[in-house]
This record gives sequence, C-alpha cells and structure tokens, in this order.
Amino acid sequence: MAPPRRRRSESVDDKDPILFDVDAASGVATLTLNRPERFNAFNRPMLLRWRECLDRVERDGAIRALVVTGAGRAFCAGGEMDELESFLDASSEERKGFLWDSVHPIALTLERIDRPVIAALNGTARGAGLDMALMCDIRIADRGVLLAESYIAMGLMPGDGGSWFLPRLVGVPKALELLWTGDAITGEEAERIGLVNRAVADGQALAEARELAARIARQPAAAIRFTKRAVQQGMRMDLRAHLDMVSSHMAVLEDMPDFADRVRAFKARRQAPRGG
Repeated sequence: MAPPRRRRSESVDDKDPILFDVDAASGVATLTLNRPERFNAFNRPMLLRWRECLDRVERDGAIRALVVTGAGRAFCAGGEMDELESFLDASSEERKGFLWDSVHPIALTLERIDRPVIAALNGTARGAGLDMALMCDIRIADRGVLLAESYIAMGLMPGDGGSWFLPRLVGVPKALELLWTGDAITGEEAERIGLVNRAVADGQALAEARELAARIARQPAAAIRFTKRAVQQGMRMDLRAHLDMVSSHMAVLEDMPDFADRVRAFKARRQAPRGG
C-alpha cells in the first residue's frame, strides 16, 4: 500500500488571497485563487501573492508541475470592480504602470517557468480571469462553466496579453468574435474550438488537472523543460532556426543519465527471452 501523500502549505491561513501547497509525493503544486466571496476577482494583494507563488515555483526544483484553480464556485471573475473604479482618477501613466508592475510580470513568469502549468477551470472565468487561464500551458474545464472575454462590456480590451494568447489557441477570426462580442461559452464549447484541452464532468476539473500534472511530472524533468522551451520559442522563429535550437537541446538530453538508462532498459526488455 502506498504511503499517504504529504502536502506542505506555503499559505499563512485560509484568508490568504491565494493558497499554495505542494504534494511532496508527486511534486505537483496547487495555487488556489482564494476570494470566493468575490468570485476570486483580482485585487492588488492577490496579484502580489500570485507573483510570490510563481517565484517560489520558479526557484524550487522539487516542484515538477503547477495546477491553478479557484476556490468556491468561480475560477476568477476578472478584475475587482472597486479597483477598476479607482482608475477613474488615475493618470494614463499610473494605469499603464499598474499593468507593467502588477499584471504583466505574471504572464512573463508563467511563460518563463519551464515546467507544466495546468489551469483547472472549476467555475466561471471572465476577462482577466480567463486570460490568466490562457497563460497556462494546458486548460481543463468543467463542462458547464462559463468563459468570456468580457472586456468589451466595460469599453475595454485585454491589457494582460489576452489578445495575444487567444488567437494562438482558437485562430484570429474566432478570437475577434469572442473579444468583440464578449459572449460567454461553456466548457464544452471551449473544448470544441480548442480554447481548453478537455471538458470534463462538472466538479472534476481539479482532480483531472492534478492527475494529468502528476502523470507529466513522472517524466524526465529535463526533457519536460526543453520541450516547453522548444514549443514556446518555436512559435516565434523560422524552421531553420528552430531545427538548430532543437538539435542543441537533443545533444544535451542525449548526454543525460535519463536517456542512457532508458535506452538500456528498452534494450534489455527487447532481448529478454519470451515465454512460449
């Protein structure tokens, strides 16, 4: 019988705007947006905590994968309305500075983390909340959740990279339709158009995301890291440059113990006598 999994928490208490814990057995960390009474809407303390947790993931080699989810009935409803109202009296420089200093580092760090990041969409995700899911590598959603790029209802557009991520997932025409209309789609529809990888039975997104994260975390860590870099960087280079890059990655991976061990194990299995 396998020993019970041990989880270590990085959160101070359950009032933290973000809860963070690590399953020591699998190396899978879970980051939970934790303002359920406000549908996990972002405010400044939550954004600061986001960055602290992501810095923790980036530094800690024992963390093999990250799952992001929301507490309660929502994944994230977007920006906190009270904070949006405060921008009415701010200068353009202050508004842009807020995005640069508080929001953009999250997108850039999520891209820089060279381990799998999986969003478990357990409830509604709107505006910046949906964009945070788009920043993740993989998305798993409950079938019945509602997802919307709702900025247009406030006379806005995504300021956090949503208009960069979305067309790369669903194509330019569909991205423009979702951005211009603000229409909400279900998790099931999101799977059909490629916005999420998988739509699962309601209430199962987190469990499915953790299971997938643990499965990926069991793979050789260096191969996981190099693969993520190759895919992300390959989206922004021509084929010749990409082939040059991946040949270097392959040379490094083939020099690692994981590769030699697996080649020997495969050869041993192939040469083992078969029962008659």
